[in-house]
Amino acid sequence: MSTIYDISVPTASGGSKSLSEYKGKVVLLVNVASKCGFTPQYAGLEKLHQQYKDQGLVILGLPCNDFGGQEPGTSEEIQEFCSLNYGVTFNVLGKVGILGDHKHPLYTLLTEKAEPQGDVKWNFEKFLISKDGEVAGRFSSKVAPEDAELTGAIEKLL
Repeated sequence: MSTIYDISVPTASGGSKSLSEYKGKVVLLVNVASKCGFTPQYAGLEKLHQQYKDQGLVILGLPCNDFGGQEPGTSEEIQEFCSLNYGVTFNVLGKVGILGDHKHPLYTLLTEKAEPQGDVKWNFEKFLISKDGEVAGRFSSKVAPEDAELTGAIEKLL
């Protein structure tokens, strides 16, 4: 497994989506949660989506309940929460495991190829993927979506 394009992720409707659909796009992967102190970042992520989607940025929210049980909802509840509270129009996918024995293969790849390496620390950690499927950046939960460090990295890749 060399790039994210070899991996499929669960969709909110219970299906599966191959990340190869995003070849040639810049992808921002974010593990999201509805009951986290960083949850308001949904608003910033939606702004990024609106600002850069026509230039080739794809934002994928991956709900995860591994950090403090802060995403207990079903896929339907998560979708409704995102839409009603933040007007989210970017893709929020199905739940994935990020830590331990149930770590999704996507997060195995991301945490091995990103700098710094190692497990995701908390909700709303961001991985930036280049147009050729390589991990181009890793940003902690504390880096807000509108932070110049992140927007600058996105603009370089677009």
